[in-house]
Amino acid sequence: MEPPTAEELRERLQERLQAEHVEVQENPQLCRGSFRLVVVSGIFRGLKTLQRHRLVNEALKEELGRIHALEQRTLTPEQWEEQRGSLA
Repeated sequence: MEPPTAEELRERLQERLQAEHVEVQENPQLCRGSFRLVVVSGIFRGLKTLQRHRLVNEALKEELGRIHALEQRTLTPEQWEEQRGSLA
């Protein structure tokens, strides 16, 4: 079974989580089907990290069986702006 593409994951997360920013990086040095995600969505406001990750997993439920490893970073738009500002 082929792993999903980065673009498939990006589209699914934008659609299902109303994400305003999604980064999907494949991590082939780990193994095929390994991904690193950054997801920014207003849906995450007021939620703890575990709750946010569960929402991402639910959004990707059809793809999870084809993913070997998934690293997630889930942020609200405010957290994203704050972190981007600190990098400038």
